[in-house]
Amino acid sequence: MNTPRRRTRWTSPLRLRPVPSWERQAPTWREAKPTVIAGALKRAAARPSGNWYVVGASREIRARDRPYGRTVAGVEVVLWRSVAGVLRAGPGECPHLGAPLRDSRVVCGTLLCRWHGLALDGGPFAGWEPYPVHDDGVLVWVRLDVAGGESPLEHPPVPVRPERADAVDAVFTAVGRCEPEDVVANRLDPWHGSWFHPYAFVGLQVAGTPEDGGDDAFAVDVSFKVAGRLVVPVRAVFTAPGPRTVVMHITDGEGVGSVVETHGTPLTAPGVTAPRTAVVEAVVAASGRRGFALARAAAPALRPLMRRTAGRLWRDDLAYAERRWSLRSTGRFPG
Repeated sequence: MNTPRRRTRWTSPLRLRPVPSWERQAPTWREAKPTVIAGALKRAAARPSGNWYVVGASREIRARDRPYGRTVAGVEVVLWRSVAGVLRAGPGECPHLGAPLRDSRVVCGTLLCRWHGLALDGGPFAGWEPYPVHDDGVLVWVRLDVAGGESPLEHPPVPVRPERADAVDAVFTAVGRCEPEDVVANRLDPWHGSWFHPYAFVGLQVAGTPEDGGDDAFAVDVSFKVAGRLVVPVRAVFTAPGPRTVVMHITDGEGVGSVVETHGTPLTAPGVTAPRTAVVEAVVAASGRRGFALARAAAPALRPLMRRTAGRLWRDDLAYAERRWSLRSTGRFPG
């Protein structure tokens, strides 16, 4: 005898709450202690990365006729896929006469240099050595031992995410005049949310910090602004699993299990006077609601909206990170 399925009552994720004018918010500067942020940043910097760097979105590197080029920590890198879709990576300079391989063509999974037609299939050739590379389905990572200077790890420290089949993901990338630590420091300061992004966040309260013991994390109760007084309240927990990464997990409220990963990838070599860093942010959204299957089906249309939302936040936050680097580089940073 079959047991009848129990119907669950649908509830809206939206809530009505007062939205105070910007100047009437409770100040957060007393709680945003520089020593707490600096301590969390220092511990993050000490965690191993295994010399792995996030390059970009997995879907940006497709089995097509053009490779993907990126400079990481001052090292030119070229990436492409074989006919079977296997990711390849290596130095971005042709071993023949130094041509930029990012301008090459991919023919039947082989990289053909446009200067003289030298062919690279992804294996070692005449001093050209491939780089270890990892495709986690959302992001692509490359291991640069010469740049990282750490003990190498076989695999990158990919954060825990929802299953891809049950989620919608989007990747946003922007470049700023700063170093990865300035990007990480921005994310380890949750107190600025409602003040710096009043169009996105309402009533942000930090419910826990590393000072409180337990996990080395910042817990935040916040409402995402939808329209007018309509908001979606959640609890978000921020952790820094590595020197260039901050991860936000939704632990309560709508979208439990969803993840926002922020990776700071240095583009310039260490110690340059004008550093540039790529912010690569992956949003992996999930929901236990039955209707979320429609969101997954509409993922191609949703991704541009998700990237636009991330872009608006990072337009502000990169200004924050660039300002922090400017102050640090001239010895004026107060932290």
